Amino acid sequence: MSDPETQQVYAAEAARYAAGFASRKNTVQEQDYTAFTALLPAGGRVLDLGCGPGHWAARFRDAGYVTEAMDASPEMAALALDRYGVTVRVATFDDFDDQARFDGIWANFSLLHAPRAQFPTYLQRVKQALKPGGALSLGMKLGNGEGRDSLGRFYAYYSEEDLVQALRDLDMTVTQIRRGNGKGLAGGVETFIVLVAHA
Repeated sequence: MSDPETQQVYAAEAARYAAGFASRKNTVQEQDYTAFTALLPAGGRVLDLGCGPGHWAARFRDAGYVTEAMDASPEMAALALDRYGVTVRVATFDDFDDQARFDGIWANFSLLHAPRAQFPTYLQRVKQALKPGGALSLGMKLGNGEGRDSLGRFYAYYSEEDLVQALRDLDMTVTQIRRGNGKGLAGGVETFIVLVAHA
C-alpha cells in the first residue's frame, strides 16, 4: 500500500481497527488458516504481508512458525509491537523484493489496496518471495473496478475468475476458495474471497 490517503486513514484509525479486529478470536477465518498452514512445513518461515496490528503474525509465531511481518503503516507497526511483541518491517508493496525466502505468505486483505494496474507486478513479487512449493493465502474483495470507501481508503475489486486466472498465470495451484460477507471498518457489509494456493 502506497496510497497516501489510505495510509492516513489507517494512521488515524489504527487503534479502532485493532480493537475491532485484532481483539476478536479469528474463528471466522479458521478455514483459511487451516488450509494455509496445511501447506506449510513444521517451523516454516511465514510472512504476514500487510499485517495491520499483528494479530495473525502473533498467531503464526505462537504456532511455532518463524514469522515476519510487514505493513506500510507505522501506527499499525507500533500497535503490533505493543500488543503482541511483533516487530514489523514498515514498507510498502513497492519495497517488497524478497527472493525465495518464505514457505508461506499470508496476504490477508492487504493487496486489495493496490491499483489494478500494479496488482500483477505485486503478485509476481509475492510468487518470487516464496520458496518452491510455497503457500499463499490471498484475501480480496469481490466486485468491479476501483474506488474509495466512505473513509477514503482505496480499493481494487476483482471477480473470482480474475483472481484464479492471475494465480494460474504464475503457475500457482489453487487449493481452496472461500467466499463470505463481512462488515469492515467503514461499516458496510461487503463480499470477500480468500484463495489459498501453492507454487
